[in-house]
Amino acid sequence: MSASDTTGRDGHALLRDPRFNKGSAFSEAERRRYGIEGLLPVGVATLDLQVARIHEELSNLDNDLQKYLLLSDLQARNETLFYAVLMGDPANFMPLVYTPTVGEACQKFDHIFRAPRGLYLPITAKGRLKELLGHWPEKDVRFIVVTDGERILGLGDLGVGGMGIPVGKLALYTACAGVPPQYCLPITLDVGTNTHTLLEDPLYLGLRQNRVRGAEYDAFIEEFVQAVQDLYPRCCIQWEDFANINAVPILERYRDKVCTYNDDIQGTAAVALAGMYGALRISGEKLTDQRFLFLGGGSAATGIAELISEAMALEGLDITAARGRNALFDINGLMVTSRTDLAGFQKPFAKDMPPIGNFVEAIKALKPTGIIGVSTVPKLFNQAVIEAMAEINDRPIIFPYSNPTSRSECTAEEAYTWSKGRAIFASGSPFPPVHLNGQTFIPGQGNNVYIFPALGMAVYATEAKRVTEAMFIVAAKAVAEQVDQQTLDSGLIYPPQSRMLATSLHVATRVAEYIFDQGLARVERPADIGALIRSRAYKPVYSD
Repeated sequence: MSASDTTGRDGHALLRDPRFNKGSAFSEAERRRYGIEGLLPVGVATLDLQVARIHEELSNLDNDLQKYLLLSDLQARNETLFYAVLMGDPANFMPLVYTPTVGEACQKFDHIFRAPRGLYLPITAKGRLKELLGHWPEKDVRFIVVTDGERILGLGDLGVGGMGIPVGKLALYTACAGVPPQYCLPITLDVGTNTHTLLEDPLYLGLRQNRVRGAEYDAFIEEFVQAVQDLYPRCCIQWEDFANINAVPILERYRDKVCTYNDDIQGTAAVALAGMYGALRISGEKLTDQRFLFLGGGSAATGIAELISEAMALEGLDITAARGRNALFDINGLMVTSRTDLAGFQKPFAKDMPPIGNFVEAIKALKPTGIIGVSTVPKLFNQAVIEAMAEINDRPIIFPYSNPTSRSECTAEEAYTWSKGRAIFASGSPFPPVHLNGQTFIPGQGNNVYIFPALGMAVYATEAKRVTEAMFIVAAKAVAEQVDQQTLDSGLIYPPQSRMLATSLHVATRVAEYIFDQGLARVERPADIGALIRSRAYKPVYSD
């Protein structure tokens, strides 16, 4: 920190600025310089000691929501210390600042509300969104994660309570890939909620009205996108947890106009594809020989199916034939061409065959090599489902990807037990190791955190003009190529989360290479792209 950094701040304000506050780590000289003598105890602590103190505080708490709140308060008062804690042990802290704990935090948002973070843009402010965006103190925003709160994880419409998702996602941009936090802005678009209990809750903090739909909603989104372009021309917009009826059209409308992507559609697809590449290294099979059956037919399912199809096409399969190797099954059964309830984005995966209303029967008819759960309905991968998959595959691929843990289609223990240890397993939420017949299986977590922070770092370092579908295939391959044989032998098909920063910087380098190759960068190509990525990465250390 330099004296110029604190110009205009009195000492009291400095201690409440999370970006510059060091707390007890301010030296005696700094305390005199900034006029904060007497505002702190005289003891001077190192950053390492502060981290140890946070660990001790966390160890005295008996549930994860309390730990989430402690970390949220820390982020609000000392950003450097917050990231020093997270980046020191990412595998341990990701489940606390994001899934699964963030789901409970979003559900209880209005009852545990503390210091505000990010921006809340209500539809009642239409016509003034640029003004409200201008209230954000940082004038060079590179990343916005935005939600309208309608489909938070697998929990549904939580209104403004969904803000925990953008906040958590952006924390992972920094903790997992080193994107500097000052460039990140979480936003909630408040267009109302259709959840009656929220509208009746006296503590609810959002608009007390039903959700706005149609042309008025579309115009609100358009105004928001334009305001972002006007104020932050180098900004990438990540759409998060929008309902299918809005998520798909928004992405289609803006993907070729501005730098933007939808993590639920594209990030989920990429981490699933990375899992496929990892699984195939265990089974020894080719991607183009696989057949996948999805439980769930929304934007996540079609996003994964389309990215898999495009990856198959890159390996020589005709794109129509590739799409034919992916099938969708929802509450009304297998998606077949005779159904009249299919949306446009679902039709490329509809089967020209008689309807099937039972998932096990669909497995027997289609003989998939893998099943992927994105239904948000727990326990649908029951014993009959897993046994049916094990009957037709030596190494069945079982991916229950729904979040949070309470919504997972099956547990790791169920998948391994019912398949007699033959399943290649990954889930959306974390599960503990499984001990079965003298073997220990380490379940992989197909968490988007392997993709979106690294993609963000690549976009930040290159100042990319667009995010393309091919970038997600590049990212998926880059994730999978970092899984060593010892890791695969334990059943884990993703890199260990303890190596998340190194993994993300590797993925970011691969994506950045592609960005430069395609002429999408707004900066000059350096001789060493990996060095560029590493040089841009945030480090949680106090400056002098």
